[in-house]
Amino acid sequence: MTAVIPIQPAITPENKCSFCHGSTCCTYLTQKISTPRTMQDFDLLLWQLSHVNTQLYKDDDGWFLLVNNRCQHLESDSRCAIYETRPQVCRDHDNDDCEFAGPCGADDFKEFFPDYESLLEYCRKRFKSWDRRFA
Repeated sequence: MTAVIPIQPAITPENKCSFCHGSTCCTYLTQKISTPRTMQDFDLLLWQLSHVNTQLYKDDDGWFLLVNNRCQHLESDSRCAIYETRPQVCRDHDNDDCEFAGPCGADDFKEFFPDYESLLEYCRKRFKSWDRRFA
């Protein structure tokens, strides 16, 4: 007996979300921030990265805080529990450049700081007097 291999429909922007099993786009939020320039700016970012699941990145659009925190409306089957009344930002989400193939990583950004230590290292290189800033 020959095994029958089911034919998968083509993945399109209209049906792509139904194939996604991790709902990665619903497990984080980003917030654009002003470009950090001063030691004070970076010191504030260090405080922010001191919080669990908070990261920082820079891409072609600027600097962003990345908070890895699952949406409270995401159900166990990865569907939205409030889909019909979801916020406008969710409605505007474009899945053309989404994480369907997997979450973003350091290679996707010009600068990526996954934790406090990585940003601290960057600050020490950028500002030669970094460790004396409170003296």
